[in-house]
Amino acid sequence: MGVLRGGLRPFSSALASNTVRYALLILGGVICFIPLGWMLSTSLKMPGTEFIFPPNLIPRPVVWSNYIDAVTRPGHPFFLYTRNSVVITLTATLGTVLTSSFVAFGFARIRFRGRDFWFIVLLSTLMLPDVVRLIPSFILFRILGWIDTLLPLIVPFWFGVNAFYVFLIRQYFRTIPLELDEAALMDGATYVRIYWQVVLPISGPVLGAVTIFSVLSHWNDFLGSLIYTNSVDLRTLALGLRFFMSRTGTDWNQLMAASILMLAPILALFFSMQRYFIRGIHMTGFGGR
Repeated sequence: MGVLRGGLRPFSSALASNTVRYALLILGGVICFIPLGWMLSTSLKMPGTEFIFPPNLIPRPVVWSNYIDAVTRPGHPFFLYTRNSVVITLTATLGTVLTSSFVAFGFARIRFRGRDFWFIVLLSTLMLPDVVRLIPSFILFRILGWIDTLLPLIVPFWFGVNAFYVFLIRQYFRTIPLELDEAALMDGATYVRIYWQVVLPISGPVLGAVTIFSVLSHWNDFLGSLIYTNSVDLRTLALGLRFFMSRTGTDWNQLMAASILMLAPILALFFSMQRYFIRGIHMTGFGGR
């Protein structure tokens, strides 16, 4: 009987620990879902009923026309905003992934003098807020004649790197055996070829994680579009949604409908690449044990 009790105690302790853990996770999930649920509910309500008390979470009747009105709203070309956001997000993300992975390859796979020092210098740039570089960047882009174009939102990501992405990819590259590089060098391959044909093809998880981070950043970029573009034809979705709000009032139903449409591609991307995202984060050392 004593042995049985001794065996039940660890089981009971583990059960209680897991119960508390999952209860906290469920509670956190519910709290995170509340804004999304309110957004979805408001997007389907009749105008003027979004702030009634007590709140009606299930709209009656369901007004699907809010979505049609949101994308056909006069003076707000929703599909043009979407096109601009897609162009910026795809091109900037491609540049971000390529440049960050190329720099990370150098720090992870190539030995050169001062490598660790320059890597620390790169990481130190994470302490600089983006707004610190805003005025110098604006002056530079104005001199280049890029203001009121999409170039400031795309080109810098093809010639600069994000220190966090470099760190993330470098950590993953360091888990790849160096014997692969040595074998390729013996066969006459250059480091560029090793990067492109050996390392990148087996780095899908971390590249997927960086892609998700980058897409999320560029798709939701409000400040860049606000500062560097002036024309209505160059607005992105993040900036375009702001103009659903005016001094005369805000149509919350249409605004929430447009927000749901903007959020949908991000959710689809995350769930479709969730496996790569989790594996990439885990293998870079951020996943814990």
